Amino acid sequence: MHDLTPAVRRAVIAEDSVLLRVGLVKVLETAGFEVAAEVGDAQALLTAVAEHRPDLAVVDVRMPPGFTDEGVRAALEIRERWPDTAVLMLSQYVEERYAANLLASNTSGIGYLLKQRVADVEEFIEALRRVADGGTALDPQVVAQLLVRRRSDPLERLTEREREVLALMAEGRSNAGIAGALVVSESAVAKHINNILAKLDLPKADADHRRVLAVLRFLGV
Repeated sequence: MHDLTPAVRRAVIAEDSVLLRVGLVKVLETAGFEVAAEVGDAQALLTAVAEHRPDLAVVDVRMPPGFTDEGVRAALEIRERWPDTAVLMLSQYVEERYAANLLASNTSGIGYLLKQRVADVEEFIEALRRVADGGTALDPQVVAQLLVRRRSDPLERLTEREREVLALMAEGRSNAGIAGALVVSESAVAKHINNILAKLDLPKADADHRRVLAVLRFLGV
């Protein structure tokens, strides 16, 4: 007989705060991940990914020795060397340029959330699984800052509701998720998305690819 048991997904965690790292291990195990390694700096992260080839890496943006962008640079290297490893970045503050840099390198299996989101365990687990499945998870506060900053070019053509839909698309939500957040029907969401794609003058492509292009346009990538 064939074993139909789904394979356990493996993860590594890179976070210099021991307290948060312990909490992340618990949350990931609750979500059904096997934590293959937990480390406190970027170099140890790269070593762990090379050894374990995890499905997901949860990475702090700022780590030793400089506490600037070590985690982001390590994440970009992971995406280049091990593209099958999804990456979820965690940051203390909104630093949307890092989110844009990550999305510019690859649009699948990427997340960027504020650390405070970990406290909402159910929502955080949903984001973990979405990123590990190849989707995106972008913090609403990052999206909000980009929405304020981006006030030019074809985005000006969008209605307020269409901008709300695009912002939720940027967070990584599905049509059903957008419909739930806005309390509208999925067919209304699909109509808004079609209008967005048309107004942004995106090249002809399959629907999923055009959706990604719309989000990248929104992010200014």
